[in-house]
Order: sequence, then structure tokens, then C-alpha cells
Amino acid sequence: MQRRFTLKALSAAFALAGLSVLPAHAQSGGTIKVGILHSLSGTMAISETVLKDTVLMAIDEINAKGGVLGKKLEPVVVDPASNWPLFAEKTKQLLGQDKVAVIFGAWTSVSRKSMLPVLEEMNGLLFYPVQYEGEELSKNVFYTGAAPNQQAIPAVDYLMSKEGGGAKRWVLLGTDYVYPRTTNKILRAYLKSKGVKDSDIDEKYTPFGHSDYQTIVADIKKFSAGGKTAVVSTINGDSNVPFYKELGNAGLKAKDVPVVAFSVGEEELRGVDTKPLVGHLAAWNYFMSIKNPTNDEFIKKWSAYAKAKKLPGSDKPLTNDPMEATYIGINMWKQAVEKAKSTDVDKVIAAMAGQTFKAPSGIVSKMDEKNHHLHKSVFIGEIKADGQFNVVWKTPGPVKAKPWSPYIEGNDKKPDEPAKGMSVATK
Repeated sequence: MQRRFTLKALSAAFALAGLSVLPAHAQSGGTIKVGILHSLSGTMAISETVLKDTVLMAIDEINAKGGVLGKKLEPVVVDPASNWPLFAEKTKQLLGQDKVAVIFGAWTSVSRKSMLPVLEEMNGLLFYPVQYEGEELSKNVFYTGAAPNQQAIPAVDYLMSKEGGGAKRWVLLGTDYVYPRTTNKILRAYLKSKGVKDSDIDEKYTPFGHSDYQTIVADIKKFSAGGKTAVVSTINGDSNVPFYKELGNAGLKAKDVPVVAFSVGEEELRGVDTKPLVGHLAAWNYFMSIKNPTNDEFIKKWSAYAKAKKLPGSDKPLTNDPMEATYIGINMWKQAVEKAKSTDVDKVIAAMAGQTFKAPSGIVSKMDEKNHHLHKSVFIGEIKADGQFNVVWKTPGPVKAKPWSPYIEGNDKKPDEPAKGMSVATK
């Protein structure tokens, strides 16, 4: 609460210093400015850099087709450097100084929550492209990643099922911040509702940038001796590389103790020898390996862009779930601006309700009419030796997001749409 108040006070101070807190119309000089706020350095750069490039690719594509409302989009790229308070500062800069119409950015929930009071104070607009813990709704944010019922709960259901191995004991392993802790709070309550005892759940956290997983993996091995065990990993950023390397070193195979990850996709596996990891799992709403014409086209476009721009890793271009969510978000924003015939934030928010877009995952993705979340299909994939994923389970169709988990007490009384002018959020 104190941190939230401090950020609001900072925002007010910036306003007094002469930075406009009026809605940014961002149409000066014949362009519409678009903010890109992703960590290009620090622990989260491994995951976020590619999202910056995804927005730039989409902007090039939109501009090549005539822009938006007859104006070209002009990207404004800033690097908050995996420094969470800096996300608030850079948001103020983008909205007040650069006068952007919209921001595409953030990965961790702590960075999004750092931005939130500023977005609401200055009436900015954020498209947030990563799966998260829910427990939040803001009029100023569109959440294009998964809520827990579109990722975490289905993954646990799968691991409990006969086809998923029938897990009885659980290790909840995460990076120490709000997303893993809140997700694990939900999962602990969910497992309890399924009859799992507290003694069969082991919860562990490591700091951002943690690199020594020897003891933790040894502990997991020991815990698994007590019955069929699965690991739910909410480790974020570059710590995934040493964690997966240690799994391989310890010979902890998927058939013995499967690990399902919520923040590991094709990009995070790029720097890892995946042969010892075959069969371990990830739950997402998109995988590069999904076969359909829309995904073929998405991969082709990204590969051509990565090679033309000589991006790192362009010799082996990869797509992943947050890239798809980013791409859907900017295209839906464009459609909403055109429907509203304006970049005015309030008009665009109203025009976003019910927007649809043909997603590379193979569905027509819809922005819910009320709750600012996408309806998404859920996929569970097994890691293959080449670092790609083989889809082993999927939902029959798109799932509506539940921002407020029914497994947290009191959530049944919370509204399914953001209040006007403020967020309903966990403090």
C-alpha cells in the first residue's frame, strides 16, 4: 500500500513539475507515437528484448499499409533495464514528455504494478503481453497474456490426470516476487480443494538472477522419493538457464519428476542443451510448433524481419507465446483506434470491447467485452530435443479469463469489469 501511495505521490510531483497529465493524443507532426517499454538489459532482457522487436515489426507492417488514421506510427523505445521502479519513471516520460498514445510493455508483475498508478494518474494505456497471476483489473490496462485459469490451473489438472502422470506431491518453485507467490497461493488453495495435504506441497523461492540450483534440485529429488511428484516452475528471466542445466546435470528426467513451466518458451530454451530436458512441459496459449496457415505466415514474417534487421539469433528465428500476445495486442489497438476514429484513450478503451483478431494459435482471439482480457486457447507442450514443443494437450476452444481466482476467498464478490477511473487490484 505504501509503495502504491509513493508512486502516486511521485506521479503528482511530476505533474506539478510541468509534465502534462492530460490524455496523450500523440498525433503531432503527422505521426502517432507508440511507447515500447521492455527491459533490454538486466535479468529480464533474455525474455523481453524480442517483444520490443515484435512491436517494431508490427509497426513496420502497419506503416507499410498506410499507418493508422492516415498517420504513420512512430516508435519510442526506452529501456527500464529490469529495474522495477524505473518502469514507473519511464512510463511518466513516455506519457508526459513523449506524448505516446499507447504503451506496449512490461513482463514481470512487479514492473506492471510499478507502472499502474502512473497509467491511472495520467490516463495512459498499457497492453501487457504476458501470463500473470490475475487479481487485478484496471481500466488503463489490456491484459493479452493468460490469467491463471488459462494456464496454471489447466497445467495442474493435466499433471494430476492419468495421461499427465498422476502427480500426488507438488513442488511450487518460483522467483521471489508477486507473480509466483500469488500464483502459488491460488495453486495451493486449488490443490487443497482436490484433497492434496499441505505436507505434500513444497514451496520454494529464489531471487531474480539466481544461478545456483544445485541444492534446490537435490531437495526436489529427495522430496520426490515420497510419491509421484511434479514441479510447477514460475522461475522468471535468465535464472531458467542454470535451473534447466542443473536438472540435466542431476539426471532428473521428465518421466520421474515432470517440470511444467509458465515462463519458459522457445526463446528461454535457446541457450540450453535441451536433450536432457525432453518431456518436461510448458503451459502456454501458443507454441511455434502449432501447424496452421496463420502461424505459418506469422513465423515467415518474423523470420524475414529478424534476418533483415540482423537481430541476435536471426540464424534461428524463434516465435513464442508473449510475441503472439504482443502481436495480437498492437493489431487490436490499431483496429480500436480506427473504430474510435481517434487515439483518445477513453474512446480507444470503449472501442476495444469485443475486438477480434485471427491469432497464430489457430483461433479467432476476442477481447472480452468487459474484463480487458483475451479469450485464449490453452496448450501444454513437451520439450523436444531441438528446443521446440510437442503439444500433448489442449482445450477444445478459447477459454474466457477469470481475473479473480475463485480459489481466493472473497473474490466471488469482486466485479468482472474495471471501475471507471481506477483499478481494482491487490496491493
